Amino acid sequence: MPNAYISGTGYYVPPTIVTNDDLVETYGVETSHEWIVKRTGIEARRFAEDGVGTAELGFEAAKDALASAGLTISDIDMIVFATLSPDYAFPGSGVLMQRMFKVAELETPKFIPALDVRNQCSGFLYGLATASSMVQSGGCKHVLLVGAEKHSAALDITTRGRTVSSLFGDGAGAVVVSATDEDRGMRKWTLGADGRHAEELCQKVWDTSKRPFITLDENGNGIVPPEDMFANMNGRLVFKNAVEKMIVALWEICSDQGIGPNDIDMLFFHQANMRINQYVQKQLGLPDEKVMHNIDRYGNTTAATIPILLAEAERDGKLKPGMKVAMVAFGSGFTWGAALVDW
Repeated sequence: MPNAYISGTGYYVPPTIVTNDDLVETYGVETSHEWIVKRTGIEARRFAEDGVGTAELGFEAAKDALASAGLTISDIDMIVFATLSPDYAFPGSGVLMQRMFKVAELETPKFIPALDVRNQCSGFLYGLATASSMVQSGGCKHVLLVGAEKHSAALDITTRGRTVSSLFGDGAGAVVVSATDEDRGMRKWTLGADGRHAEELCQKVWDTSKRPFITLDENGNGIVPPEDMFANMNGRLVFKNAVEKMIVALWEICSDQGIGPNDIDMLFFHQANMRINQYVQKQLGLPDEKVMHNIDRYGNTTAATIPILLAEAERDGKLKPGMKVAMVAFGSGFTWGAALVDW
């Protein structure tokens, strides 16, 4: 059975920087830079331009990852696309991104299967478990895994929505998961979910329990109230569960491999809230130099946070072959996951 390793990393963030002060001065949100930083650690985020969708952001990150791996799209056997902000209700963003590569127009057309993963902030780790399993089974040699989000199109960027809208930004990260006979790559992954808290962090705009799922006015136009249009979050409950589940998941993968957290060379947390990550780091006794952060610059890009971190760390020379790497995330659902990789 082959091992599955990450052969390439890539990322893309839109050029437009929106600072905390911009939220106040440009968007009229009654908040402050100090208030946001104190509670989240976020100083700025990126917003994509109007007309740019999630698949397009993923496409840019995917091209970067393929170049990093020394591969072309024709080498890819499967696309896994993780997002909570798909371009459409359906079809998934994976096929939209596949179309951008023009695989049907290659000299030898290749109709690469595309799978969308909808596990929000833990979507990349659910996707990584899926991609690694595909490779280890022998079903695929190279899987292109993308985490991409365009949050800015669905944020209530007003004083009413400030507790949620100040958290999120746009961006995409990607990795190529490849087969190898070398003793490296994925060592252990674990995933979990607790649907009892599904509505504590959710966006109900597509509630198909209703008929029609969007109320219509007398002219047949849809009417969506703010509580359904925009994301809602029970912040305290999310914080409590995130801390608990992330620590447990990390201990689980370490225990399986007979190591402790201090044996990890680099740890990549999902970038939801700096305070959550710092609390988990403190509980595990990990030094700052082993923990990567970029939430201050990009905010929460949900499924994209970990692959963006990986790509930046590799480009900066901090992430090197032979390192023992852990990744851990928690998000809506509630869902969570962790993975241990020998880079």
